Amino acid sequence: MVSARLLVLSLFSASLVGSQPTESSQQVSSPPAHPAGEPSLSIDNLSFPWSRLRLPKYIIPLHYHLLLHPNLTSLSFTGSVQIQIDVQNNTNWVVLHSKGLQISKATILDQNLTHLSEQVLPVLHNPSHEQIGIFSPRVLSSGQKYFLYIEFGAELAEGFYGFYKSTYRTSTGETRTLASTHFEPTSARMAFPCFDEPSFKANFSVRIRRRPEYISLSNMPVIKTVEVSGDLLEDQFAPSVQMSTYLVAFVICDFKSVTGTTSSGVQVSIYAAPEKWQQTHYALEVAVKMLDFYEEFFNIRYPLPKQDLIAIPDFQSGAMENWGLTTYRETSLLYDPLTSSVSDKLWVTMVIGHELAHQWFGNLVTMEWWNDIWLNEGFARYMEYISVEATYPDLKEEYLLHTCFAAVGHDSLNSSRPISSPAENPTQIKEMFDTVSYDKGACVLHMLRHFLTDEVFQRGIVRYLRKYSYKNAHNQDLWDSLANTCSEEDFISGKHCYSSSQASKNYLFAGEHLNLTAMMNTWTLQKGIPLVTVTRKGARLLLRQDRFLKTVLPSDPQWSTLQKGFLWHIPLTYKTDSSSTIHRHLMTSPTDSIHIGEEASWVKVNSDMTGYYMVHYEDGGWDVMTKLLSENHTALSYKDRTHLIHNAFQLVTAGHLPLNKALDLIGYLLLETHTVPLLQGLGYLEAFYHLVEKRDESVLTHNLGAYILRFFRAIIDQQTWSDSGTVSERRLRTEVLSLACHLDDPPCVKRARQHFTDWLQSNGTLNLPTDVAETVYSVGAQDDHGWASLLHTYKISLSEAQKHKILYALASSKDTSKLEGLLELGLEGKVIRSQDLSTLILMVARNPKGHYLAWDFVKKNWDTLVQKFQLGSFCIRNIIIGTTSQFSSPEELTEVNNMVYIPQRNFFELFCLATQIALDNVLKNVRWVQRNLETLRKWLNEQMQ
Repeated sequence: MVSARLLVLSLFSASLVGSQPTESSQQVSSPPAHPAGEPSLSIDNLSFPWSRLRLPKYIIPLHYHLLLHPNLTSLSFTGSVQIQIDVQNNTNWVVLHSKGLQISKATILDQNLTHLSEQVLPVLHNPSHEQIGIFSPRVLSSGQKYFLYIEFGAELAEGFYGFYKSTYRTSTGETRTLASTHFEPTSARMAFPCFDEPSFKANFSVRIRRRPEYISLSNMPVIKTVEVSGDLLEDQFAPSVQMSTYLVAFVICDFKSVTGTTSSGVQVSIYAAPEKWQQTHYALEVAVKMLDFYEEFFNIRYPLPKQDLIAIPDFQSGAMENWGLTTYRETSLLYDPLTSSVSDKLWVTMVIGHELAHQWFGNLVTMEWWNDIWLNEGFARYMEYISVEATYPDLKEEYLLHTCFAAVGHDSLNSSRPISSPAENPTQIKEMFDTVSYDKGACVLHMLRHFLTDEVFQRGIVRYLRKYSYKNAHNQDLWDSLANTCSEEDFISGKHCYSSSQASKNYLFAGEHLNLTAMMNTWTLQKGIPLVTVTRKGARLLLRQDRFLKTVLPSDPQWSTLQKGFLWHIPLTYKTDSSSTIHRHLMTSPTDSIHIGEEASWVKVNSDMTGYYMVHYEDGGWDVMTKLLSENHTALSYKDRTHLIHNAFQLVTAGHLPLNKALDLIGYLLLETHTVPLLQGLGYLEAFYHLVEKRDESVLTHNLGAYILRFFRAIIDQQTWSDSGTVSERRLRTEVLSLACHLDDPPCVKRARQHFTDWLQSNGTLNLPTDVAETVYSVGAQDDHGWASLLHTYKISLSEAQKHKILYALASSKDTSKLEGLLELGLEGKVIRSQDLSTLILMVARNPKGHYLAWDFVKKNWDTLVQKFQLGSFCIRNIIIGTTSQFSSPEELTEVNNMVYIPQRNFFELFCLATQIALDNVLKNVRWVQRNLETLRKWLNEQMQ
């Protein structure tokens, strides 16, 4: 039963046409006084006319005329919207979205702008569905267009969604306020009444009223500014192109900007708080380059006259792709050469590349519904790598490998989901913005690109973008575009495409005809990742595919149930020592075999990890790989070496390979000179260390730390405390020195302490090498004076990059009272912004002294955290998963399980997707410890002898 609230301005008794009445009860607000002679009308037979979460499809918005007047003193806003609608069924009702808005007036006009009623219309509210229903006494006729006019007001929102307030402090301590928006996925309805679903694309003409000391920005450029009164101006923006409501944006602030122009004449501007203006120049260079690149790559002009990028002081996610006005966290847009590391620089570059890719993937062509959000986010994530490689090759890093490794980590849990998954309510929709949509989506596209070839892939996505410009699309539309399929009508008209029957035979892959839709459905409509088990039998390679799971063993009773029905069409690639050719084979059955020849002494499957699948070498196959790496590791590419390391340790976690075999495999790293496989091997040893240091295992913790320092001694000693070298070399320096100092390596700690002393004595004027600044701060934060000095610098710093490094250091303290104080500062939201609270909680949780402290903090403040960040959001997901990610005992598993299932209080709100992932992660850790801790202890004892 739907509970509805009724706001009545004037009510009519009439029959309902084209609506779905419900048995809802309404609360009636006091109606205004009626005009003289106007009778009071009964409301007894009016109930909310629509029972579904999704809006009816028979009213289509065409054009919004939106006026907004935010007051940055009272922190409220008023507005009006006139929506031209196309009615496709006879009806008395218009149902649309509204959340938290006070509706003061609603009327409907015909095409001649004549009111359909002399009276203001009644508005019914259904808060549970975030909908309002506006009743017309005259039937709205099918095939006609009308204008819906609504006046409204609200407080500027607290938090990070809708039309919300943000603040920043100047160097003199003055607090200044701005108003900004974040609508994706379902929060445009918090700023103005609208049809807030992605398929309801429309044009938007925006007007914003402001005081003269502010500027206003929106998706389109200002075409006119008029004076409303002596201290009030109105900016009138050009009408937008057709777009979804979640892409509308506006900001009212006092920021400064720097501006440039692309080759095709698009004006690009970067906005930031006035004292951070100097940090905008790098972003301008990147944005101009990226827009030029995308216009050429997609062969489609950017359709707007300008592109603004603005750094918002309070911002929950990394950035947002609003068309023509992309919004960013300050850490995602601002670059300070004095305090930003090379990793910070790469992050800014990739985030800009991601958001500008969205101007085509997502904005120009939008998914029909949120279940296919991967069509936006998977593409944008993948284009990050393509764009950076093309425009900033010196920054090229193997982040795509690590993106796919992250996807595997999530997808190998039973709590994963298909790329295309049902999502109806706002919380479910927010949960779609996850590792599966972004990272797995990008990796599947990478596999498809290599499968079809670069040229065919690029032609197909350009065809997709052209065909669905200013429209919405589904999965199938992408597959048809890539296979060059068309409708019968298009085929007859002579357009260059294939009929559906021909398309299935369009591509040959290793001599086999390909049905692209059938293949890709196995990757997008079922969850998980396949494990290809490889067994050498003479001249043949025997293959078997299973679903790869890290929480269930083949010997477990539920194994067969969890495997049932899973089958992928896997584009296998492999290489042997008997040929330089990369061979291909499409595996579409549970078992298969391929001929490789007797002469091949080794075979490496999944070349450079271009395919999204795991590989297990049975019957001594891993011994062959270990021998190859120790004797001739350069026979394999550095990507293949990295992939082998990743596969081996993932198989250990899943129980398919003994831990000592994987540890023996990385013994060759003493010979390794490439940073990517080095960091991969080091990363696993570091992960094991962080797991055991949080257990009562002091001897094992000491021995593992001593082994890491001894094994990587030469690499540690080679590092300079500077910012020199390539991106890979600088990343290696950051990771190696950070771990060495964490392990209390005397030379590392001594050097870091000296740098910190010099920094303190300079009163903060000395610029530390950015690649090691976080390590230096962390060592310095271990005594009271250093910690207090860092907190003071945090409070006054104008560099968000520096503040992030300092916050990490503050959270590394071994003093639990300091950690508790930090968490309280984060909850308060003044010294440490609320946007950084989830990051802070994770930083404290990684600290052995803050491990349980962070978990207890989350339990104690759960309701407040949900209120700040909203269920399903990035922050809530990271908090739930991050605070439990290194629990590894059965008792801890029971603790998390009990908290999820508290009967009197849905602690994690109806067992949301994040809690399932958290429980799976803890179960995975428990099983890893049970299977591998003694093996690790024994192996280390042997190594240390």
